[in-house]
Amino acid sequence: MKTRYHHFWIGLIALSSLLGCKKFLDEKPRSNLAVPTSLKDFQALLDQSSVMNDLDASSGEASVTDSYLTTANYLSRVENQQRLHTWQNDFVYDPLNNEWANLYRAVYRTNTVLEGIAEVPISNVNLEEWRNVKGQAHFHRGKMFLLGLSIWGKAYRAASATTDLGIPLRLNVNFNEVSVRSSLAVGYAQALSDLEAAAQLLPVTPLHVYRPSKPAAYGLLARAHLQMGNFEKAALYADLCLALKSDLLNYNTLNANANFPIAAFNKEVIHSSMMQLLTIINPSTARIEPSLYASYAANDLRKTVFFLRNTDGTYRFKGSYQGSANLFSGLAVDEVYLTRAECRARLGQQALALEDLNLLLRNRYINGTFVPYTLSNANDVLKLILQERRKELLMRNLRWADIKRLNVLGAGISLERTVDGQTYRLPANSPRFAMPLPEVVLELSGMWQNKYD
Repeated sequence: MKTRYHHFWIGLIALSSLLGCKKFLDEKPRSNLAVPTSLKDFQALLDQSSVMNDLDASSGEASVTDSYLTTANYLSRVENQQRLHTWQNDFVYDPLNNEWANLYRAVYRTNTVLEGIAEVPISNVNLEEWRNVKGQAHFHRGKMFLLGLSIWGKAYRAASATTDLGIPLRLNVNFNEVSVRSSLAVGYAQALSDLEAAAQLLPVTPLHVYRPSKPAAYGLLARAHLQMGNFEKAALYADLCLALKSDLLNYNTLNANANFPIAAFNKEVIHSSMMQLLTIINPSTARIEPSLYASYAANDLRKTVFFLRNTDGTYRFKGSYQGSANLFSGLAVDEVYLTRAECRARLGQQALALEDLNLLLRNRYINGTFVPYTLSNANDVLKLILQERRKELLMRNLRWADIKRLNVLGAGISLERTVDGQTYRLPANSPRFAMPLPEVVLELSGMWQNKYD
């Protein structure tokens, strides 16, 4: 295996960070743009959705057991994805076209903007645009750092975060600077700093949900603090987000029989992005875990909106907020409600927690059939919210980080799957919950690999 992936070309990686792709706005980046210098140039860099929005790292989603592969589908996958699917310690990424490169290409874009915009004079005419562009760059960098930490770092524990390895925090465009892994504590602090800056600078309503906004920054701050186990701050930022953006889709208005019932950019979407669609999580091949499908009640519209029965009796996922087979990994209102509900439950506010949950579920069940929950036991309320979080946020690139943080709190969630006659297990709190860094990165940088002893 090692010789197969040994020869890598650094030039291709460097080149990939400079390539431009499609853009969601009508205006196209200028083909002769050599060095961006204006706010218009910087906005064009951030608007290229194929770099900034459309390739979120997805190895976490590929590693959870909400979906599985049949033996035939597993055997037809490329070897690195087979290894990823079975929680191997190395060679789980394509050496060149991998999510580490995609993530740091986006980070490079943000650093280009943040360094360049400091040279743009501020005036009364451009102040609002200047703040918006700078805020977008901080948002994207904070989002990418948070995502990278959730994949390649261990679960956040305050007691060990200063020594646990995180990811490199590239804060400039200097290719010659040697990459060094920060600690988890420093990594999360940087992600929070970027998102806090974004929240101060961004407008409430973006031109398009491909662009970040103030509620999006608040929502990601809530996600970050939830991953860190800081429930007071997570609840605070969820409050701030929902005060600005709280629209919920009523699933009774959807055509559950459609191939993809939920439209892209629908009113729940706060910020739109999608995962790199690895074949092992592509809905055309991935099958939904039967016990998970069975957990939806008959009058729960998600059972028909989210799932399509295959000819072999299994089920595939069709409920992406991308309105297609592509998997949504952005931020939506339902996630923020569930975050606030969980935090309220953990803070002893059971009635308020159920208020959030009941509001969400009322929009997910057949009209007139949902009976609001009135539980009083704190443990029962929390258990219910966590069950609904898994069911609502299925295939959203959140479950991997959720398992890691919940296991820190004693949930004891172990993963197991059997493929091609062999059973693989990932015990709760295993070091393998921190993904191995791509071997090409180690070879080029000399950084330390995650330890799995």
